[in-house]
Amino acid sequence: MTTPPAGTPATPNGAAGGSGINAVSGLPRLRAGELQNQVLAVLALTGVAMDVSDIAGILVGRSSGAIGQACDRIAERGHAELLPGSPKQYRITSAGLAEHRAHPTPIPPALQSAAGRPVPAARPAAPAPRPASSNSPAASTLPPAKSTTRAPKKPTTGPVRRPNGQLYHPRLLAKRPDVDVLRDLRAADVPVLLYGPPGTGKTSLIEAAFGTDLYTVPGDGDTTVGDIVGDYVPTDSGGYEFVPGPLPRAMEAGGVLFIDDATLIQPKVLAVVYPAMDGRRQIILKAAAGRVVTASPGFYIVAGHNPGVHGAVLTEALSSRFSTQVKVSSDYNLAAALGVESRMVRAARNLATQYDSGEIGWAPQLRELLAFKRITDVLGVDTAIANLIGLAPVEDREVVHKAVCQAFGLAKILPLALGNQL
Repeated sequence: MTTPPAGTPATPNGAAGGSGINAVSGLPRLRAGELQNQVLAVLALTGVAMDVSDIAGILVGRSSGAIGQACDRIAERGHAELLPGSPKQYRITSAGLAEHRAHPTPIPPALQSAAGRPVPAARPAAPAPRPASSNSPAASTLPPAKSTTRAPKKPTTGPVRRPNGQLYHPRLLAKRPDVDVLRDLRAADVPVLLYGPPGTGKTSLIEAAFGTDLYTVPGDGDTTVGDIVGDYVPTDSGGYEFVPGPLPRAMEAGGVLFIDDATLIQPKVLAVVYPAMDGRRQIILKAAAGRVVTASPGFYIVAGHNPGVHGAVLTEALSSRFSTQVKVSSDYNLAAALGVESRMVRAARNLATQYDSGEIGWAPQLRELLAFKRITDVLGVDTAIANLIGLAPVEDREVVHKAVCQAFGLAKILPLALGNQL
């Protein structure tokens, strides 16, 4: 089925390409690559993550060192993935399942499980491994496979706590809570692009939907390939070591990669993500000796786009990879419900209307309105108004000043600034 790379040493159980019986183990000698095929068959049969000792408990008589080397070889080929943590655990990938299905390798009956019962012969792997029946030999000799049955999900009915402890208040999307929609799109592997002005809650929504399962790439014009896939960093000993970036870490963990401000990243840099989004679901870490990283189940990509920000370009290559694109605007009703002064909410609505029509390039969003409330609580409403006017870009400040002063019945107010010396 498979052959190891050139120069692969023979296993301790017998010379590569040999025949006959090993005098030490009493088992048949292995041909080159045969132990790797047997390890792949075990991973395909169980369908769960296993460490070297787990596999050695099934392939009795084969040394742990040889099995560990075989695991590393099939992981290098992308047929298994090395999971983070200790001890090292390996899990079969979709590519490994396809390889085993195409070339099923039987596990010799001579290999006995730790329980002393025969291990069943290998069979073509199913797309989704199922738990063995309690009446089959596999039930007592193989670790139980994880069930793929999911309990019915309850719809979100209230605020969701983000990883930073703050509460996110879900909004309707496709007539359902937005966090639930995003989670279902992840389950269906439908990438989502959220777009809208800064401060409207795109990041808050992503954090609420996916929690600590999130790996973030903060995008800007200086983002490099190394910022996404990883790079070499100095060590205390004076050398260098490769540290994986958020993309390979999310892929290996089956997590969510959030590319914030994706359209500020240079297209040739962002292209490094595309192989992970298509049918390959793999990337090659050229800086790490060409290591292949295969996405684990659950891996998902979402991105944010601020159309009005200078330098943001939504290319056709990027847009075509996000089949769901959701506009995110400020929820002014939520701002009022959270205690933002009603007159400021009214001014913000008026400015948002002018922003949408292209008359101005800035309007206070939910982020600025919540900051307005906090400053009001600490320093008073006049200071909060002055601060908000100062947040507006110079070219839009006069329009913002006029709208806010009309809402509050003021003649004029200056941006927040230091005064005379005390």
